Amino acid sequence: MKKKILFTILMFVVASVVVMAQTTTITYKNDTIKKEKKEGPVAAFDKTVNDFGNIDQGIPKTAEFTLTNQGTEPLLISYAKASCGCTNLKYSNEPILPKKSTIISATYNAAAPGPFIKTITVQTNADENKVILQIKGTVVKKDEPATSPEQK
Repeated sequence: MKKKILFTILMFVVASVVVMAQTTTITYKNDTIKKEKKEGPVAAFDKTVNDFGNIDQGIPKTAEFTLTNQGTEPLLISYAKASCGCTNLKYSNEPILPKKSTIISATYNAAAPGPFIKTITVQTNADENKVILQIKGTVVKKDEPATSPEQK
């Protein structure tokens, strides 16, 4: 009986190790998290933050984030959403083939003056974790001269 229980526990441990061996990789321009993965899609963003600096009120600005598939199978964007309606999001629903790239563009409408930070949440088939992209800056009223936060 003890041998049967010991064998069952041993098989559970071996099965857990095999399942945990399949991990993912997400690479950022300045920050790389690498884990071993033998096959499948691998998502790599060129950046995760785009700082517009000062922008004029009422003149929309667009940030582009490049997503590259560094894996061996097609990469799919399964979910992408901006944090508010003031940000228009565009991306391709087509699979990204290995070693190919696509652009995710986020256009901020710059309607309200003042500083802003907006996020874009992206989910791919490379990892169950979502990636948060960020756009930020300061919208300056048309009749106000542009000043940096240090000058205020």
